[in-house]
Amino acid sequence: MKASRKELTRKRHFRIRRQLSGTAERPRMAVFRSNQNIYVQVIDDTTHNTLVSASTVDPELKGKVELGSNCSAAAAVGKLIASRAIAKGIAQVVFDRGGNLYHGRVAALAEAAREGGLDF
Repeated sequence: MKASRKELTRKRHFRIRRQLSGTAERPRMAVFRSNQNIYVQVIDDTTHNTLVSASTVDPELKGKVELGSNCSAAAAVGKLIASRAIAKGIAQVVFDRGGNLYHGRVAALAEAAREGGLDF
C-alpha cells in the first residue's frame, strides 16, 4: 500500500528532527504549513519554550494578507518573524522545514526571514 503524502511528510520531519535541535544561542525556527495558512515558531528546545511566533492568522497580518496560502503571504510571515526575533535579540536560528520540501511557500518564508536579518 502506498504511503499518503501526510505520512511521507511526517517521516521526513522525524528524519530531520533527529539531527536538528535548537539551543538558547541558536534556537530552532519551525515551520508548519497547512492548506489555508502558514505558521512559524522560534523554539528553544533545551527549555521547551517558544520564544517568538508568527502566522498568517496573526492580527498584524490579517488585514494585509488576503489569502494565507500563497507565497506572498509566506514572505510576509517571514519578514514578521525576523523582525520579532531580532527585537528579542535572536539573530541566528536553525531552520526546521517541518518535513516539507524547501520549495514554494516554505522557501519564500525562509528567504524573507533571511532578508529580514535572520542568519541560517
